[in-house]
Amino acid sequence: MLLPHHGRYAYSPITERPDYTWPGGKRLAFFIGLNIEHFAFGAGLSHSLSVPLPGIDQRAFAWTDYGNRVGIWRIFGLLDELGLPASHNINTTLFEYAPQILAAIKARGDEVIAHGRTNAERHSGMWEKDEARFIAEVRDEIEKHWGRAPLGWMPPWMSVNKTTLDLLDEAGFKFVMDWPADDQPLWMQTRRGKIMSVPYPFELNDSPQMLVRQQSPDDFAQAIIDQFEEMLQQSEQQPLVCSLALHAMVVGQPYRLRALRRALQHIVNHPQRDKVWFTRPGEIYAHCAQLPAGTMLEPTATA
Repeated sequence: MLLPHHGRYAYSPITERPDYTWPGGKRLAFFIGLNIEHFAFGAGLSHSLSVPLPGIDQRAFAWTDYGNRVGIWRIFGLLDELGLPASHNINTTLFEYAPQILAAIKARGDEVIAHGRTNAERHSGMWEKDEARFIAEVRDEIEKHWGRAPLGWMPPWMSVNKTTLDLLDEAGFKFVMDWPADDQPLWMQTRRGKIMSVPYPFELNDSPQMLVRQQSPDDFAQAIIDQFEEMLQQSEQQPLVCSLALHAMVVGQPYRLRALRRALQHIVNHPQRDKVWFTRPGEIYAHCAQLPAGTMLEPTATA
């Protein structure tokens, strides 16, 4: 029976792919994707604290704003303490609302990933021309404030339309992080060429794990450690990407930050850290884009 298919990539078992290494002969790429989000007050969508809260509820707005006023600064401090790079999925409305955040990202030399205008809206359901304008607006705002156009895209709520990948490719984006289908980067078909998918976790993500699935901070920290340890072992067979998705309003809470600290200390002090490439998504894209032809399988559109 022929089922509907996205037509963006073909099936490929990870055990049947060409081998390659990360820079310096390392086998496991590790990156942190930190979501820095801004919400409207009294309108649009709100982040979910186990059950949906209306956007007009001051508790929902204030809780998310804690991430920008307090949580993000505690996380920056932890990353600085451990010497870890990071990428930041950031809403463009934060550039005017909290300019100190982007200044801190610049000072760290970190990467900005386009994360829409605000997490109070989804762009799924937009007409194609409207979405094209939306993507261009986000790209141009980042270029204006960050000083260069972003290469990567992570939409609010991972929302997409049928032509989103085509529009991103046409707008100059090089990779996306909203297709959690693999532990390796993969090429995806667009109507004019291709765009890369860089692995970003739906599982190792503090928001769904701790807010929706009610995982405790200690359990989440242990999940980070177990994921890292297992992927480090599996990377002896294939080069892999181990990524960690965080939200400033979630792990920025002190008791959760304490548990995160323990997990990240385990990783940076690991006896086999010489096998780990501590990196950012844009660097993963750049490395894979220059691999010899045939190393990464070309996308094959399927019906």
